[in-house]
Amino acid sequence: MSEGRGEHVTIDAIQSTQEDIVKPLVIGIAGGTGSGKTTLTRALMESFQSQVAVIYHDNYYKRHDDLSYEERCQLNYDAPEAFDNDLLATHLDALIRGEAIECPVYDYAAHNRSEETVIIESRPIVIMEGILIFAEPELCKRCDIKLFVDTDADVRILRRMRRDVVERGRTIESVQSQYLQTVKPMHELYVEPSKRQADLIIPEGGTNLVALDMLVHRIQNQLAPKSA
Repeated sequence: MSEGRGEHVTIDAIQSTQEDIVKPLVIGIAGGTGSGKTTLTRALMESFQSQVAVIYHDNYYKRHDDLSYEERCQLNYDAPEAFDNDLLATHLDALIRGEAIECPVYDYAAHNRSEETVIIESRPIVIMEGILIFAEPELCKRCDIKLFVDTDADVRILRRMRRDVVERGRTIESVQSQYLQTVKPMHELYVEPSKRQADLIIPEGGTNLVALDMLVHRIQNQLAPKSA
């Protein structure tokens, strides 16, 4: 009988532990290049601070050590197959379980994954940001809230030009060529249609203060019962 009681206590303890585990709220933020996804992400980070963990789709570009720099420059980085989505899904699952992950880091100037990694701890809010995340069903289904940042194309290309040249060390010619050859056609083929997967479309992203205020209150309300 004592063994039976001991086994019963162990099962109860496991069940209690499982009930105490709080699943993070996973927020997906998608939208075209230069749409304002990062501005929205930073605004949410400022609102919720240490409660937020962020994972960027761009860091999950596939590694291409087998190719020369010139060959890597010719790859299409704006199609879903450019990403290691299986690894990202695995890492999301780990964060959802409350585990830390070793996130890859992408080197934009070299067009390849760097040797560095970053440890990301699980938090009550996990934000996944990326242009093509809603084009991948396995990533979509892991999101509790799906946000699409919608911005005019002319504004987006100007923002991308400034970002890639100033922050990522690329030439104006290379940015222009990539935009015309892959960014624009892939946006029309994959990104724009993925807008249908969104729960909420936000014009201008983090600069849309009305939408941001509504979103912050929505997240607060969803987190409140979990922290009570």
